[in-house]
Amino acid sequence: MGRILRILIVVLAAAALAGPVLADAPPPKAAAASDTPTGPRFDPVAATDAYVARLTPEQLAKSNAYFEGGYWIQLWGFLISSAISLILLTTRLSARMRDLAERVAPFGFGPFRTLIFGAQYFLFATILNLPLTVYTGYFREHEYNLSNQTFGTWLRDASIGMAVLGIVGGIALMVLYAILQRVQKSWWIWASVASLAFMFLMMLLAPVYIAPLFNDYKTLDDPAIRDPILSLARANEIPADRVYVYDASRQTKTISANVSGALGTMRISLNDNLLNRCSLASIRAVMAHEMGHYVLNHIYKGLLEEGLVLTIGFAFVAWGFQRIVARRGAAWGIRSIADPAGLPLIVLLFGIYFFVMTPVTNTITRTAETEADAFGVNAAGEPDGFADAALLLSEYRKMHPGKWEEIVFYDHPSGYNRILMAMTWKSEHPNAGIRSEGTPSGGAPSGSSPSSRPSPKPPSA
Repeated sequence: MGRILRILIVVLAAAALAGPVLADAPPPKAAAASDTPTGPRFDPVAATDAYVARLTPEQLAKSNAYFEGGYWIQLWGFLISSAISLILLTTRLSARMRDLAERVAPFGFGPFRTLIFGAQYFLFATILNLPLTVYTGYFREHEYNLSNQTFGTWLRDASIGMAVLGIVGGIALMVLYAILQRVQKSWWIWASVASLAFMFLMMLLAPVYIAPLFNDYKTLDDPAIRDPILSLARANEIPADRVYVYDASRQTKTISANVSGALGTMRISLNDNLLNRCSLASIRAVMAHEMGHYVLNHIYKGLLEEGLVLTIGFAFVAWGFQRIVARRGAAWGIRSIADPAGLPLIVLLFGIYFFVMTPVTNTITRTAETEADAFGVNAAGEPDGFADAALLLSEYRKMHPGKWEEIVFYDHPSGYNRILMAMTWKSEHPNAGIRSEGTPSGGAPSGSSPSSRPSPKPPSA
């Protein structure tokens, strides 16, 4: 139901369809001491270039094509969403949907009428968005060999996601219009406060009630992997006594992990691709990065930052809605800001706002990710493990973009800059230890068996 509702349930993305990691590539050559020498002559740029050189030109071209194609998908998504809103407004279909809701419940409860209208709008928008959704979610992922799903399993997950979106969106819509019907002048302030509270509630509920709808979560029982992760958690005052692993491999080929939730629902999770594809050094590096988000309070800072962006967006919508309805409201059948028939106009204005704000929202997220990168390398002391993991992400992220390309389109640091950060850390810590296959640079943790862990594999062509 537009960008605003996707923000309200942004936590769903962590549960369902992550990105890609291919499992059929040969193991890479282990990075020997001569490849990334420590000491006074260690050159971070040369070491970074050596890591990038492990990718073939074909792999880099494929990665670039996939990521750059996402720019066009973002544009097409904006244009299609805008077209849907304009169709609903200019044909007065939105007004007829409102009229139908009023006929179904002529003396009904106000929020129930809003829900009936919202169901019609959601169905209409979903059908018109379906071709792009199927292409981007299924066919494009298979075209780039990034998905493990059949069409049936993809459709199942997509249907669950749409059902959750419909329920969450319906609740959000009823709350929004309850506010609009009571406070029509300063509604954008109260709507911003309600949205922030709703986002926090979703963050609490998602790890326990939403994420398990898409994947099976089990406790990680292998002490060789679990104990080093919990050791990192204890060292950084993270209140966790278990680690969860989920079966993302049935959907995707990506490595992923997260420290999600808040208060009593916080949990540390990693997917089975991370276990199967990465060395213990890389696992520690990735988990330390995720813990960085928790320790640095990115959960709450992110809520405040998103809340500020959202508040400005609501103010823009209030300003634009008033002026447009004064000119076109009668022709479109919109009575006031409290009229559900005006929802397509609200969605259109929010779509324009967030499309223009793309560099800002990406920079907010990218800044937090950069901070978590630095925290993770310092906490785990695994620069090579971190670089190996960053290299895997080249399967669906362009490794070395231009400066402005990264600022505008990247919500994470580029792979090149992440590896450069790790190699710079390594150059400043010459006594941190030398990486061996599967072994943390500071030595194997208690209970680990370095030789039993596979080394990370670069993406296949």
